[in-house]
Amino acid sequence: MKAWQFTGIDEPLRLADLADPLPGPDEIVVDVKAAGLCHSDVSFVDGTLTVLLGSVPIVLGHETAGIVSAIGSDVRAFAVGDRVGVPATTEGPGTAVDGGFAEKVRVKEQLVVRLPDAVSFEQAAPATDAARTAYRAVRTFGRVEEGMKVGIIGFGGLGSLGAQIARAFGAQVYVAEINEAVRPNIQDFGPAGMSADIRDFEDARLDVIIDFAGFGTTTASAIDAVRHGGRIVQIGMARESATLSLQKIILKEITLVGASNGEKAECEAVLDLIAQGRISSRIVPITFDQIPEYLDKLRDGQVDGRAVAVTP
Repeated sequence: MKAWQFTGIDEPLRLADLADPLPGPDEIVVDVKAAGLCHSDVSFVDGTLTVLLGSVPIVLGHETAGIVSAIGSDVRAFAVGDRVGVPATTEGPGTAVDGGFAEKVRVKEQLVVRLPDAVSFEQAAPATDAARTAYRAVRTFGRVEEGMKVGIIGFGGLGSLGAQIARAFGAQVYVAEINEAVRPNIQDFGPAGMSADIRDFEDARLDVIIDFAGFGTTTASAIDAVRHGGRIVQIGMARESATLSLQKIILKEITLVGASNGEKAECEAVLDLIAQGRISSRIVPITFDQIPEYLDKLRDGQVDGRAVAVTP
């Protein structure tokens, strides 16, 4: 099979001919129909997160959806022909073992989720990572419920999904985004308020603010803007550290929590929201051959949405 292999830091991906994977007793093989490109892939290539990879060379691609083409002898939950997604995990394809930038991928049965019929492969691929991560920030740690006022900092791939998820659960959504090129997308979403700085919504008494940017200054702004007793969820990691006002956190009795990747059940939850037509990713469809090119574009901030390599 054809696969794009990562061979070393700052080295271009290499197109390789690899043997088709065969399933172990508790594994399935998936014919890849859609593979999402993620900023984590850029970080694997540039050295930032390379230490997390199980081995090198390795086939990247941790946002994968496709059709089961082979199953191991102990597999009971899936059958050949099933439509499935592979939620991103540190022990899964694209991180620990060869991933979805290939024609086929082998994966442990326990890691796989079934796709609702109403969810396309193109939407399913980013749902396995980006949408699931946004859901964890909004629902699991943000505890967003109907009637809340929610601030979203950053309206990129994750932030736009987070805003949709918050609205799907009945919240009023206020968006802060400094990139003027993204403003039309925010206007199409129709938020309760839109600005470059979340502090402009201090009078709205926001219950929850979710920082998808993570520049430090954005977290500091969230502390200024959130209501007394409010909650801030930190998920953006643009900076390793930040200077924050402990005095304001204490006097305003703010809860500040971090959120990370997500779990299998959260992936199933976002797939249900997609199937209901309540959320969706802005998909930039590309071909398998364009994966290296679009990793470069993603690195340079030239992709408006989620780039997904689609196989006919």
